[in-house]
Amino acid sequence: MEKDKQTLKRTMSSRHIMMMALGGAIGAGLFKGSSTAIDEAGPSVLLAYLLGGIILLFIMQGLAEMAVRNKNARTFRDLVQQSLGSYAAYFLDWIYWKMWVLNIAAEAVVAAIFIQYWLPECPIWILALIISIVVTVVNMLSVKLFAETEYWLALIKITVIVIFILCGILLLFFSFGNHTAPGLSHLTNHGGFFPHGAGGVITAMLVVIYSYGGTEIIGVTLAETKNPEKVIPKAVRSTLTRIVAFYLLPFFIIVSLIPWNQVNSVPESPFVIVFKMIGIPGADHIMNAVILLAIISSMNSGLYGSSRVLFTQASDGRVPKVFSKLSKKKVPVYAILTCTSFLYVGVLISLFAGSQTFNYLMGSLGYTVLFIWLIIGFAHLKSRKHAAEQPAYYVKWFPYTTWFAVLALLAILIGVIATTSIVITCITAAIYLLITAAYLVKGRRQ
Repeated sequence: MEKDKQTLKRTMSSRHIMMMALGGAIGAGLFKGSSTAIDEAGPSVLLAYLLGGIILLFIMQGLAEMAVRNKNARTFRDLVQQSLGSYAAYFLDWIYWKMWVLNIAAEAVVAAIFIQYWLPECPIWILALIISIVVTVVNMLSVKLFAETEYWLALIKITVIVIFILCGILLLFFSFGNHTAPGLSHLTNHGGFFPHGAGGVITAMLVVIYSYGGTEIIGVTLAETKNPEKVIPKAVRSTLTRIVAFYLLPFFIIVSLIPWNQVNSVPESPFVIVFKMIGIPGADHIMNAVILLAIISSMNSGLYGSSRVLFTQASDGRVPKVFSKLSKKKVPVYAILTCTSFLYVGVLISLFAGSQTFNYLMGSLGYTVLFIWLIIGFAHLKSRKHAAEQPAYYVKWFPYTTWFAVLALLAILIGVIATTSIVITCITAAIYLLITAAYLVKGRRQ
């Protein structure tokens, strides 16, 4: 009965939402994917991240407007279904869920590898198991504890990125000791600003989109946010400026300080190399710890997002009702435990697949983020047809900004299909076909 229907508790504030979006976006994509993006585009990777940031801005503005207009919305499905129908809503829910369960599975193994730096004798599967249990417990105890944990984890890594930027600027323009400031010479000295031409920028866009993916988790927090019509637009504005700054500035420093064609030739992260250049004692340990926190933070956000999608699916009767059961602290325990189970499946798969696991998953996840943003963009384009009045927050340059984002995403999608491994493309297409088949068999009846 409707009166017995359990609802999530609104306990998250603006600072929680902003840091969660940052936590989802500033993770392995930045620290582990940075070398790949630079290797593919050279210094022109800066343009790739700038373009990605502009697209993200326009998509998130549309998401914020739809959230303000639909005050009773709980997740993406509620924002999209009215504009694009049940199939688009169903498809979005499940590819978003797929994105996060794959992501947390991949990042659990990556986190274990970073811990193994200090504990080389300890097997990866034990470390991954410990990390998975910790993240699960934090998510299950209470929403407020999860939000506070995510807030402080995100704050720590953001602080270190700020220190990295300040140190990088010092190294770029000031000579001292045995260090000679390179200025901006590395941006053009090694094959020019576009060493691989425009194709390099397009190829790097898959890493860029994957890196920025996670910001849209704001759309999953609607049911647990206080005053979402005020908080969501504020969180979108503040989050976007920070994300672009925390990607563009670090990449500018990396490609200016280190010749781009040397970044991928060393096993260390570019961030570790820069900290070593400044002469900070134990730089490798400092950055190893920060990267580990960044990955755990991203896992934290991912488990939250995937479990809430499963909860709303169960609440609407699309999956078994057991996933909609809440604990006394209003936490969807069974949904969290189910999503957590993919951590352990992911650990087994990753151990057998070897070192290429992260690259394969990153490719598939990049496709998924592209489709998520496209669906949000198309939903925003049609949303005003159903609007009775203009909401308090709205996109002033509608529909031009949204159309720019959608057309740019479609162009990137074509470029990515042409330049990405056929294996990644086929696996992703198979997953999408499976979701579509499930809708045709079952979802359409609900």
